[in-house]
Amino acid sequence: MATEGPIRFLLDGEIVGVEAEPGATVLDLLRYRLRRTGTKEGCAEGDCGACTVVLGELDGDQVRWRAVNACILFVPMLHGKALVTVESLSRGGALHPVQCAMADGHGSQCGFCTPGFVMSLYGRSIGAEGTRGTPVKDVIAGNLCRCTGYGPILEAGEANPAGPHDDGETARLLRTIAPLESGPGWFAPRHADALAALLLDHPDARIVAGATDVGLWVTKQLRDLGTVVFIGDVDDLRGIAEDDDGLTLGAGVRYSEARDALARLHPDLGELVRRIGGLQVRNAGTIGGNIANGSPIGDMPPALIALGAALTLRRGGERRTIALEDYFKSYGVQDRLPGEFVESIGIPRPAPDTLIRIVKLSKRFDSDISALCGAFAIRLEGGRVAEARIAFGGMAGIPARAQACEAALVGNLWSEATVEAAARAIAEDYRPLSDLRGSAEYRLAAAANLVRALWLEPESLLDA
Repeated sequence: MATEGPIRFLLDGEIVGVEAEPGATVLDLLRYRLRRTGTKEGCAEGDCGACTVVLGELDGDQVRWRAVNACILFVPMLHGKALVTVESLSRGGALHPVQCAMADGHGSQCGFCTPGFVMSLYGRSIGAEGTRGTPVKDVIAGNLCRCTGYGPILEAGEANPAGPHDDGETARLLRTIAPLESGPGWFAPRHADALAALLLDHPDARIVAGATDVGLWVTKQLRDLGTVVFIGDVDDLRGIAEDDDGLTLGAGVRYSEARDALARLHPDLGELVRRIGGLQVRNAGTIGGNIANGSPIGDMPPALIALGAALTLRRGGERRTIALEDYFKSYGVQDRLPGEFVESIGIPRPAPDTLIRIVKLSKRFDSDISALCGAFAIRLEGGRVAEARIAFGGMAGIPARAQACEAALVGNLWSEATVEAAARAIAEDYRPLSDLRGSAEYRLAAAANLVRALWLEPESLLDA
């Protein structure tokens, strides 16, 4: 086992040191260098969960655990953390209770996916991020069994609810690992001031938060990332602040960390987060990263645009705040200067009389990319529409507001005729493309029907 490299992490009570380039994956490290072949490669893009491992990081005096996909996690991101693999669970020769439940209930058929399921259920058994109070089926939504053996797997999870977990020795050992802020071709600043200064010197560096998108550039496209700046350990980008005015999220806040706070703004936001990838993806991916990369099919931007969110961008010591909808210019182009980065996202608290609905349409309900995602924030006064903010993702080269649709609503009586006119106006707002997730005709029809559903569906938010 390698023990001499500068990237140091805890594995089964032992501090391991390795060297690695910025694009080296944890999956390859485990399988080819550490010979831990229980961790499998199924998809190499964070979809199937066969490579699931559990990471622990210090949070004050405690250790916070989370299940992640090793296939799109880069080795430098391990520094200062504890790593648990499927081999870790039976080090003493006896199976872990999760493994026993899987074996006793015949939860493994071909067995390829089994280690990943075991690690997800193990994470639940120790109360890892995103698992407390979460049904087993949601915990394992990011794990795929191609033999369709989910029944016994669900039963194994139910048999192992979260229980006491002593992290004292893990926390002690993690505290002995000194921070590492750079390596060959990469940097890992610890504070936003250091990040700001670093990006002025390296404006073309690739910023990586959770690697849930950039990881695929390596595994699928075999791209050289150039100079990389890892921001996952920048403490002052990890804050969540709630007050009467709304919610402020640091750009480094992960989806799983933000879900409860977003759900308090509106339940539809929490439900949207639940369907963004599997738990492993939400435990790594950040809301700021999703915004910064400008994907036209990112799920969160349409919802935040409809709610009137704003971005704070920082370059050196200077900051500017812009409306989120103005950040996206055209496909692949964002309003971000060289050396500038997204520092935080501010989301206003909706007024009590604001009617909100957020809907994601995808071929598969769980762990799938949107065909389109629509978000609606509508305020009525005296039976008329006083304000409407409607945004869609997957309908254009950027997430964008449906301005003609909004105009057909504002100032008019809230009626079936008004909503129908707004639905027809969608065709003026977007010229969607056809791709494997849906045709242009489907997207236009589906978007218009989401508008109609505001009036037609009995359980609509407008009847609440």
